[in-house]
Amino acid sequence: MKKFLAIAATAALIVGMLSGCGAKDKAEEAVSEAKEVVEEAAPELEVIKVGATPAPHAEILKEATPLMAEKGYSLEIVEFTDYVQPNSNLESGDIDANYFQHTPYLDDFNAENGTHIVPVAAIHYEPLGLYPGKTATIEELADGASIAVPNDTTNEARALLLLAANGIIEINEDAGLKATKLDITSNPLNIEIVEMEAAQLARTLQDVDMAVINGNYAIQADLNAETDAIAKEEKDSLAAETYANVLCVKEGNEEDPRVKALIEVLTSDEIKTFIEDNYQGAVVPMF
Repeated sequence: MKKFLAIAATAALIVGMLSGCGAKDKAEEAVSEAKEVVEEAAPELEVIKVGATPAPHAEILKEATPLMAEKGYSLEIVEFTDYVQPNSNLESGDIDANYFQHTPYLDDFNAENGTHIVPVAAIHYEPLGLYPGKTATIEELADGASIAVPNDTTNEARALLLLAANGIIEINEDAGLKATKLDITSNPLNIEIVEMEAAQLARTLQDVDMAVINGNYAIQADLNAETDAIAKEEKDSLAAETYANVLCVKEGNEEDPRVKALIEVLTSDEIKTFIEDNYQGAVVPMF
């Protein structure tokens, strides 16, 4: 790669010298020849196609793209706006990997859909946050207030655990990561738990008293769990380990050299610095 950059730099210097002498035609000819040299010398990069939700996953992958090029791979990012298509496309072979989910969600997806997707690296953790809507604080919640939560099994349980940790409800301890609103054992304020697709939660804040929003969708809505949430999962909690976002591949492709290279890049110091500087606590590196 450095060799190709040196060729390009030399060509640029030659062009500058010739242009300074007023030799426009020679300068244009030099540019053309230099481009041909670079194109002939540059190896064709092997493509790895990775599915991701826009923020922060696709943003992190975009930061990783030049680092992958240095390793000889072209990182092609395919963006999805839901939690189903990235796994469906990975199972069908339309993409080589995906990066958008945590392991409990993946386990549920595999069990329900008969897919064969496996995690290969934990990259980051997004704290789930409780955000104010019509009501500003937990103390101000009135009888019958509404709180929206994700409707997929693992994230709903996660949301209910966050509400329980903040004294809003109590849930059956045996329910664990499978808890639904049917597992609520105490609800002194008669809170209405509104289940909806995770992608819709941020858009409903004006219609509910509060909402528990997934980290990626909060980021897309310009919300930060560190600064905007009333309550959030802490980075040293069990949830942080359990709900780390993972890079996934279809079973059997764990040793693919392209995947190995992507793991190295996504767990590099460069990506760690990018995450910490860019997301300010809304996304936490797990490496």
